[in-house]
Amino acid sequence: MSLLAFLAHLRARPRISFARRLFALMALRRSRRALDLLDPHLLNDIGLDAQTARHEAARSAWDAPEHWFDRRGPF
Repeated sequence: MSLLAFLAHLRARPRISFARRLFALMALRRSRRALDLLDPHLLNDIGLDAQTARHEAARSAWDAPEHWFDRRGPF
């Protein structure tokens, strides 16, 4: 990708406010905590085993794909 194409990509990308990103990180943290509290039969309902759920719950809030914080996302 050329420098001009990269700069055009950055400019076309919507910026997200600090508050919006903070609320998204807080929601992600709550979701991961809730995942850690689910019983094994509920984890099975959503297609996860206990080890995978523990691994996901242990991840940091800022360990999320950048597109989760996109303006067009759910937050």
